[in-house]
Amino acid sequence: MSSSSPQRRRGDTRQRIQDIALELFVEQGYEKTSLREIAERLEVTKAALYYHFKTKEDIIISLFEDVTRPIDELIKWAEQQPRTLETKREVLRRYSEAMAAGAALYRFMQENQATTRELSIGDTVKKRLYRLVELLRTDDGPLTDQVRCVSALFTLHAGMMFLQHVEGDPEETRLAALEVATDLITQAHHEEES
Repeated sequence: MSSSSPQRRRGDTRQRIQDIALELFVEQGYEKTSLREIAERLEVTKAALYYHFKTKEDIIISLFEDVTRPIDELIKWAEQQPRTLETKREVLRRYSEAMAAGAALYRFMQENQATTRELSIGDTVKKRLYRLVELLRTDDGPLTDQVRCVSALFTLHAGMMFLQHVEGDPEETRLAALEVATDLITQAHHEEES
């Protein structure tokens, strides 16, 4: 039991560092936040912070990897499924939930697009979005249906990024965006409706 206790504490410390760093990045911006400020907010020495992360980029990358793991798993799952309307609805549902779970990081990325592009995560985000588009797109439908499929994905992004200031419950906003996205994907697959 004693051997798992330090590991758990290290995991908790890593999580605390990520949470505090993201808080500061959102408050002040990525560029204006220093490792020293993160250490001070955590009430630890800079050396203690270095034990877990050497740079701010290391912190952001670790956050990104942790938060987006469900999306990578979703893509792997979807690649193994038939490209039916039901599969695409499930992709949208799971993607919406994954985005909600990582809301703070996605807002940071939205508000710090230039920084995100400069960091190694920018290319990963772009590749992941292109792959999701391909999984949702109709193969041979009319161009309007292709646009509906792509728009379904970005409707979820709009719900997360641009409707966050709409008065009301964020979960209701997420569900409303998911409903619209599902309607779009359904319209693009009208022949599969029952």
